[in-house]
Amino acid sequence: MIKNRDSEAHLSKEVILDKIRDIDIFSYYCPKFKKLGVKFCSDLREDNTPSVSIVNWQGKLLYKDFGYPEHTFDCFSYVMHKFNCSFYDALRLIDYDFNLNLSSYKDTIGFSMGHMASRTNMKQESKKLVIIKKKSREWMKKDAEFWSQYLISKKTLTIFDVSPISYYWINANRFSCDLSYAYRIGNKYKIYSPYEDIKWISNTTKKHIQGYSQLPKEGSLCVITSSLKDVMCLYELGISAIALQSEMQMPEESLIQELQERFDEVVVFYDNDFANPNNPGQAMANKIIEKYFPMSNIVIPSKFGTKDLSDYIAKYKSLDLARKLIEYQTLWQKEKTDNLSTTLIRELDKK
Repeated sequence: MIKNRDSEAHLSKEVILDKIRDIDIFSYYCPKFKKLGVKFCSDLREDNTPSVSIVNWQGKLLYKDFGYPEHTFDCFSYVMHKFNCSFYDALRLIDYDFNLNLSSYKDTIGFSMGHMASRTNMKQESKKLVIIKKKSREWMKKDAEFWSQYLISKKTLTIFDVSPISYYWINANRFSCDLSYAYRIGNKYKIYSPYEDIKWISNTTKKHIQGYSQLPKEGSLCVITSSLKDVMCLYELGISAIALQSEMQMPEESLIQELQERFDEVVVFYDNDFANPNNPGQAMANKIIEKYFPMSNIVIPSKFGTKDLSDYIAKYKSLDLARKLIEYQTLWQKEKTDNLSTTLIRELDKK
C-alpha cells in the first residue's frame, strides 16, 4: 500500500516507457515470450496448446490470448494481472526490477519478482479484468457492405447488441477504429475489428454466453456454435443458437442440462479447421459430444472449402443453401448416409 504518493511524483507509465521499452517489460516478466507474433503457451492459466502471442497493435504491444479473449493486456496490465497487484504496485515493481530509481518508496522491494512469485498461483477468478469502454457511431454504408456478405441484417445486429464504434479504451489507453464493432454481452464488451491483426479485444469471462439472452423459452433446436457471427447467421435462418467465449471452452454441465430441458435437440456446430492437422474446432466438438452423449455434431465437409457457417454463407450467398446444409448434416448424423451430402453438392454445383 502506498504511504506517500508524493515520493513517486515521477513514477508513471509514460516516464517508464521513456526509459525502457514495453518489449523489455514483456521479455523480463514473460519468459515464454521469444519473438513478436510467435505463439506460446499462456503463463496465466493452464494451457497445453500455444495460444498466446505478443503483437504490435497500433504502435503498442499487447499480450493476446486467442484461447481466452479476456486475457488481452498491455505490458502494465500484464504485470498487474500476473502478480495480482494494483497499477501503482506494478509501476513500482517495474521501477525496482529495472533499477530505474524513479521511486524513493523503498518498500517496493516487497514487490520484486522473487518476493511475488508465490502470487502467480492465485486463482484466475480473483484477478482483475481489463476495463473496456467504447464510443459508438452511426451505422454507415461500409457497415452494411460488411455484414451483408453474411446476410446478417441491421435488425439482427441490433437484437444482439452489436454496434459500430469510432474508438475504444483498454484501461486508460485509447484506440481509434476504422471498421470495428462492440458486442455487448451483459455489462462486458468484445471489440471485433475484422481487418486488423488483432481481431478481438475482450473483457468478458467464461460466464458470458453469447446469444443466451436472445434464446426463446423453448424450441425444437438449439445450436452451440463458435462465434456470435455464426449465432446471428443461425438467427437469420430461424434457428436458436449460443456461442461460448472460446471454442476451446468446455460448456458447463448445468448449461447443457438447461438447454436440453428447453429444446428438443441440442447440437454442436464448431469450425472444421481442415487446413490444420490438429483441427482444434472438431477436436473440441468431439470432446463435448463424448462428455454429453447423446449429442450431434454439425460439420461443414471440407469439400465445400469453408470452415464455419458465416464463411459458407459469404461464399455461396444463400440462406436457403445454409439451411439445407444444417438439415442434411443433422439427418446425416442420424442416418449416416453420404447421399445427403451428395445431394447438397449437386445443388451447390448449380450455383
